Amino acid sequence: MSNETPEERDHVLLRTEGHAAYITLNRPRALNALSHPMVLRIEQALTAWAEDPAVDVVVIDGAGGRGLCAGGDIRAIHEDARTGGTASADFWRDEYRLNALIARYPKPYVALMDGIVMGGGVGVSAHGSVRVVTERSEVAMPETGIGFVPDVGGTYLLALAPGELGTHLALTGAPVGAADALLCGLADHFVPASALPALARDLAVDSVRTALERHVAEPPAGSLASAGEWIDHCYAADSAEEIVARLLAAGVPTAKDAADTLLAKSPTAVKVTLAALRRVRRLGPLERVLEQEYRVSCAALSSPDLVEGIRAQVIDKDRDPHWSPATLEDVTDADVDRFFAPRGANGLRLVAPASSQEVVW
Repeated sequence: MSNETPEERDHVLLRTEGHAAYITLNRPRALNALSHPMVLRIEQALTAWAEDPAVDVVVIDGAGGRGLCAGGDIRAIHEDARTGGTASADFWRDEYRLNALIARYPKPYVALMDGIVMGGGVGVSAHGSVRVVTERSEVAMPETGIGFVPDVGGTYLLALAPGELGTHLALTGAPVGAADALLCGLADHFVPASALPALARDLAVDSVRTALERHVAEPPAGSLASAGEWIDHCYAADSAEEIVARLLAAGVPTAKDAADTLLAKSPTAVKVTLAALRRVRRLGPLERVLEQEYRVSCAALSSPDLVEGIRAQVIDKDRDPHWSPATLEDVTDADVDRFFAPRGANGLRLVAPASSQEVVW
């Protein structure tokens, strides 16, 4: 990218070794949060490697040892939303195109989802064909806590989770570890964190299958499998208010905790997220879902809760957001519907392939 600064180029490190190409997100002080130049650099590299006969597999990881990626640069989004800018809409347009590219990538795309993997970090990993988690993984779509809605194809992934597990994760923003990420379909394999460097090296010389067989292990136990019954019952309700009522009446301490967590989130974001998840099941391929998420994300830029949520969680860090409207009951159907309004010429349109070809590795 000719308009990148040297520092921005260093935020995404690219290299090839053997028959593998490697992407390392390299903003460790920002937990490898994605910027617009980073998204464009990754997309450019993937496009080139797709046609390169010397590259058989692509591997993505994060520098710094704390996580793959904590999401998008929400400080920049806060400034954009506060001032009425359009940079965030431009960023999301390219980010969602990248998510679609990863999901349809013609070669094995191995995501090493060690440590924190949230928001945009899920977008550059969980759409891949080979998704590896470790005992340190914390995978989450925590957007409702900042007045936003799961994006980067997150509503697509969570809608595919068994039962209502995805609804629970989307509304509460709860992080999951390795076993629960596997259960929810957000990951494919568990590898101990200490074995990741060897796995990455082996992918340069061995097939993906051979490399994985050498390092895959059983993950530590998760918690969601045993909670499936109350989660499915409570989150199958038709409204956010009824979901909360069912959680409080379930007689299960973890269900009450989920209700308390949900009630602390942006009421508007919770209701829009629930509506988005329900709509996903009728939309079809990922591309149609990303188009819906783009409409929702752009609408959120003019929502007071996005500015307030980021202020409370990231800028001032007082953890005391004042949502508007303040309660679920105060959020009307019209308030929700405006997030899904067509954007006309300003919308996002992605081409979905006529058929999905499985990546063989």
